[in-house]
Amino acid sequence: MSEFFEIAYAAASNRLCLLTGTGFSKAVSDKKAPGWQELLEEVCQLTREPEKLIKALFPEKDKALLSLEEAAQVISIELTRVGKDIHEEIAAIISKLKLAGNTGEISAFLKKYSLRVVTTNYDKLIEELVGKSECHSITPGLPVPRSQSRVKVYHVHGSVDSPQNMVVTSDDYFKFINTESYFSRKLSTVLHENTVVILGYSLGDTNLKAILSDYKGFSRNHFIGSNIFFVSRQKVSQPVKDYYAHCYGIRVLDGTEVESFFASLNKAMPNAELKAKTSVENINKVIFEGRSFTDSYLQIENSFFEIISSLAAIGLSINDKRVVIALEKIIATKIELTQVPSAWAQYEHLARWLIYLGSILELKGTALEETYLKAALRSMETMSKEYTYGYSWHAFKSWDARWHGIVSPNRALIRQHVELKGTRSDALAIVNKG
Repeated sequence: MSEFFEIAYAAASNRLCLLTGTGFSKAVSDKKAPGWQELLEEVCQLTREPEKLIKALFPEKDKALLSLEEAAQVISIELTRVGKDIHEEIAAIISKLKLAGNTGEISAFLKKYSLRVVTTNYDKLIEELVGKSECHSITPGLPVPRSQSRVKVYHVHGSVDSPQNMVVTSDDYFKFINTESYFSRKLSTVLHENTVVILGYSLGDTNLKAILSDYKGFSRNHFIGSNIFFVSRQKVSQPVKDYYAHCYGIRVLDGTEVESFFASLNKAMPNAELKAKTSVENINKVIFEGRSFTDSYLQIENSFFEIISSLAAIGLSINDKRVVIALEKIIATKIELTQVPSAWAQYEHLARWLIYLGSILELKGTALEETYLKAALRSMETMSKEYTYGYSWHAFKSWDARWHGIVSPNRALIRQHVELKGTRSDALAIVNKG
């Protein structure tokens, strides 16, 4: 899968950040890590009238009147009446968590590669997976380490190392949101400069939405491809995928457990490591020296994924004039490669390249829009649902299987262009799938 190559390439280029929530801690603790409400209910047991408080804050049938951070504020007030502190009590519960279950693939990756981790979890399970000698754990209220480390873990909501600085109650959240700090600045930098993989959150998580809102405007203004992946255990419907792609630039990898995600990533790493250094050197020659990629290189399907990843690695916008010229030339060469005898694989590659580009960047209004639409029309006009001489059956299969992976605005753009200029019913059948 091109997505796993892209993430692996980011890791090989030292540009990977994991954004982890409660679900990640559950995955590496054999589900022993408590959810947020479960944690608050446990702390309620330390108050004077625990059952009454739980019933009031977390009714079984009716909708709760308060958000979870507001409920935490109420519990905090009740705990002070018995001489206890909610931050200390939560830290005591979380500190007991241990690694458990199937973590082999996760540990294998974290013990080998350099990366950043941003987490809203209070626990130190990631640090245990990495190995304390290879990891800096950075927590509000404690000094920021100045030395180098292979992995840096940023506990943006605090950690058990400094309970009083954990973001728990509504008061804590208000201070966190309204105070610019080292962590808020670092979070912004990490999102803008790295490929981000979100693990262990629900798509509706309010903390996740707040974290990503700042990134949205930056990515749209700079015409960079989406570099945020959301890993979901559950299947996610296409309209919901479209919504998050449009609003937050997120690509969803659904039906994927945390352990299986790292297993796929580990498989992709050797090839990504092999390609990372040379592809950055090559893209610099193409962009800044006017060189061209060889036909033999562009005949390889993965070459396009490497090129796009290397553009991100050197920090160039896809709307940069030099990048547009290079991509136009690359796509034109690929089209020429489909015209040589027995070049059926090239038709399939071209289709997959265009689908991939359409899945990571909203093309309307970019300098690449016209080139892309011409190439998409060419690809669709030379494909066929049936075995027809002179037309690519595999290209049709690619467009058909991956049409909904293209972001919704691009699907509308392609549909309009094909309906206006296309002639083949098979192409119209694809673009009118919705």
